[in-house]
Amino acid sequence: MDIKYYIFLSVALFVIGIVGVLTRRNAIIIFMCIELMLNATNLLLVAFSKMHYLAGKATNATAGIDGQLFVFFIMVVAAAEVSVGLAIIVMLYRNTHSVDVNFLNRLKH
Repeated sequence: MDIKYYIFLSVALFVIGIVGVLTRRNAIIIFMCIELMLNATNLLLVAFSKMHYLAGKATNATAGIDGQLFVFFIMVVAAAEVSVGLAIIVMLYRNTHSVDVNFLNRLKH
């Protein structure tokens, strides 16, 4: 499959994630949109990694492995983000009985 399809799909997923983060008020939905953006980035990294692997296969045995390493790093960051973020959301829900992020503006005062 051509690389342009992966790029198009990745950009579409990333844009959906950005729109979700900017327009939604529910903290859980915002987390899901952030995960969607991270996975769009992962898809693009794997696609480019595969493309570089196929291009450099004859000369270098480790060609294209950098993108896959970045994907593992992004997955670790996403797992940490989920664990910390869900703990914050649970504490927010216990205190306010809502997961609306606009309620967090009251924490300024």
